[in-house]
Amino acid sequence: MKKIGFLSFGHWANHPAYKTRTASDTLLQSIDLAVAAEDIGIDGAYFRVHHFAAQLASPFPLLSAIGAKTSKIEIGTGVIDMRYENPLYMVEDAGAADLISEGRLQLGISRGSPEQVIEGWRYFGYEPKEGENDADMGRRKAMEFLERLDGVGFAQPNPTPMFPNPPGLLRLEPYSKGLRERIWWGAASNATAVWAAENRMYLQSSTLKFDESGKPFHVQQAEQIRLYKEAWKKAGHPGEPRVSVSRSIFALVNDQDRPYFGQEANRVDQIGMIEPGRNAIFGRSYAAEPDKLIKELAEDEAIQEADTLLLTIPNTLGVDYNVHVLSSILEHVAPGLGWR
Repeated sequence: MKKIGFLSFGHWANHPAYKTRTASDTLLQSIDLAVAAEDIGIDGAYFRVHHFAAQLASPFPLLSAIGAKTSKIEIGTGVIDMRYENPLYMVEDAGAADLISEGRLQLGISRGSPEQVIEGWRYFGYEPKEGENDADMGRRKAMEFLERLDGVGFAQPNPTPMFPNPPGLLRLEPYSKGLRERIWWGAASNATAVWAAENRMYLQSSTLKFDESGKPFHVQQAEQIRLYKEAWKKAGHPGEPRVSVSRSIFALVNDQDRPYFGQEANRVDQIGMIEPGRNAIFGRSYAAEPDKLIKELAEDEAIQEADTLLLTIPNTLGVDYNVHVLSSILEHVAPGLGWR
């Protein structure tokens, strides 16, 4: 068995081919898609977070709405850029969303990646401390977020409060027990994957990572996952670690699929640059008839290492078509790979 979820970038634009012309369209369709995905047996609904862009940016209202309208599906992010976040306010938002969903939140966070504007986090009122860079700031905020999720009191109570206080130091409310165990770290390198394991976070690995060996993407990603698992075991954490990988996978089963995604067939990994001086490797997309797709995916080492597969979806094509995309994988591909 393998958990299968979808990952939406939440795009919208006033384009004649788009079903998502406005932010409202994207938000409401995201809720509808999560409900429909749960009905067909999809295990997770995950959403990207990007600021200063015509994409989803404020995850907690969306996750709370989905949590209120569903009952089984995991809901999460992939990922929240911690450079933009107030960790304490985020603890409150995340606790509320988790309670509304009755403990189904799977929150992906990270130190951040290149964004739409230069140092956009400064517009949110944040800047690195002396001696830090922005990546350091993101990791520092992540650690504060994790610490406060534990629900241990840290704030000195007012001796004359508006309402009676419990004894001792106060924690942030609402507190959601168990949420600390469901935080994921988006890692683009082997070192940050190991760091995530040492700090008791699950691992999210996307369709790109830093090129650290020149090997094919799926091989490098599988090596990253194995290093993460080894570090988790070495740290002595309880329980088994979870790992998700993202993929663009399309089963070509009708005459609508082929013009949309037939050109993705036979794509290969690509090398690019997301930070100055560091090459990144971008994993290929998969698009083929189900029998061929099963053979190709069986050779993807990273998918085999992960317990969760997030299917990146073309959200601009609307709810009905994306339900078809997801259903095609569940019906025609997953059984042949032992995922169902």
